[in-house]
Amino acid sequence: MTPLHFDNRFLGELPGDPETGARLRQVHGALWSRVDPTPVAAPRLLAHSAEMASRLGFDAADIASPAFAEVFAGNALLDGMQPFAANYGGHQFGHWAGQLGDGRAISLGEVVNADGERWELQLKGAGPTPYSRSADGRAVLRSSIREFLCSEAMHHLGVPTTRALSLVATGDEVVRDMFYDGHPKAEPGAVVCRVAPSFLRFGNFELPASRGDTELLGQLVDFCIRRDYPHIEGEADQRRAQWFAQVCERTATMVAHWMRVGFVHGVMNTDNMSILGLTIDYGPYGWIDNVDPDWTPNTTDAQGRRYRFGLQAQVAYWNLGRLAGALSPLFDGVEALHAGLQGFIDTWHAAERDNIVRKLGLAGFRDDDAALMQDLQALLLAGEIDMTLWFTALAEVDDSMESPTLETFEAAFYDADKRDAQSPALLAWLARYTARLREDGLPAARRRERMRAANPRYVLRNYLAQEAIDRAEQGDLGGVHTLLDVMRRPYDEQPGREMYARRRPDWARDRAGCSMLSCSS
Repeated sequence: MTPLHFDNRFLGELPGDPETGARLRQVHGALWSRVDPTPVAAPRLLAHSAEMASRLGFDAADIASPAFAEVFAGNALLDGMQPFAANYGGHQFGHWAGQLGDGRAISLGEVVNADGERWELQLKGAGPTPYSRSADGRAVLRSSIREFLCSEAMHHLGVPTTRALSLVATGDEVVRDMFYDGHPKAEPGAVVCRVAPSFLRFGNFELPASRGDTELLGQLVDFCIRRDYPHIEGEADQRRAQWFAQVCERTATMVAHWMRVGFVHGVMNTDNMSILGLTIDYGPYGWIDNVDPDWTPNTTDAQGRRYRFGLQAQVAYWNLGRLAGALSPLFDGVEALHAGLQGFIDTWHAAERDNIVRKLGLAGFRDDDAALMQDLQALLLAGEIDMTLWFTALAEVDDSMESPTLETFEAAFYDADKRDAQSPALLAWLARYTARLREDGLPAARRRERMRAANPRYVLRNYLAQEAIDRAEQGDLGGVHTLLDVMRRPYDEQPGREMYARRRPDWARDRAGCSMLSCSS
């Protein structure tokens, strides 16, 4: 296989656990533990991202070789790989959970490619680590397919995200209780190789802070600035303040992208929040079908709905508050931390305005445009209307029409009675909208181009992923490969693939995997 250049700075510059191996333990004074992946019975490559493979320097011969599946299942190591699990804590569903760590993720090392880009390679489902608690460190095929597909789909949507290199079947079975109802069953196992410049999370900083280990906390912050934010310069205090401010801004930008495309993360615990502002840890995520700000894809969150679609910005801000609290021992006073949090608010409001302008196809933002969008969102909710399909159709509206119709939007309605009930209000809104377009003056062709670049035609709806999973569990990977290809061009029309741009079918409304999912999904 093509050799890769590993420099493994996280291990080389930060203190590690003196004990190696997967024995469960509390790890103090260290940010990582050496642990090797546990070999699997029969690794077989199921899918890979050609773009990510090329970026790392792998060619077609590498991908086709049996050695590739062996390495990215955890059965073999390339020269320079130094496997480890990271040590971190986190707030889960609003409560401090103590030490968590990489319970089923093992990083193989940090690659620096020919362009000087840094990529950390991480196997999810590669076996137990010191942080696995009572779990087996494995992953099932269904959750691995969802993570693999969504990582790449989000990238092509233009959303800041971790990537996925490969999906490998293990040949082993994994026992999971999908619904937490006392009925576990054996399922096929798999391993995903996730890729990111860094997998550092808010929780990496929270854990040493919670233990009063200010020296270790400071080491980690300064390391993160040197490696992941090298453009930040100045005295130590200034660098740390700028760094926190940029973490806040990146987080706001990321969540604004989620809202633009209708993505719901599902588990916004602080241990699932990237310090680089990347979408990380694809568990019970989902896409909004019919607009509902209270919808969450996570069965574990079904009652409290803490991580519902419409609350994601507020939760991100709360999580940043926990990070600020953890970092406070490193700052003289709270002014810099408050400024960073204010930066989140300012960036969020600016991004929200940008989303309105782009999704509605306007040349610029006007104060009453916020009300125009808010009124539309209320109508989409009341009418049980598909968010993706509505905005796709909205780009086709003729702004010269004095009396728009709903004919273009027919495919977006889930309920005929609600459509009929809301039709007068929707038509009145469309009249306001077309009047606004005429005042705006942006040429129709430019407006449509702008809208089509902001409003995806294809998103990874849960039912589409589940259909691909059902086929894969029967040995047919065609659905996975097709979805991977469709999601490479989410803003294009793709003639012949219209079936992947349809609204959620009725049979998928309440089916497991197609509406809500558990954290084991």
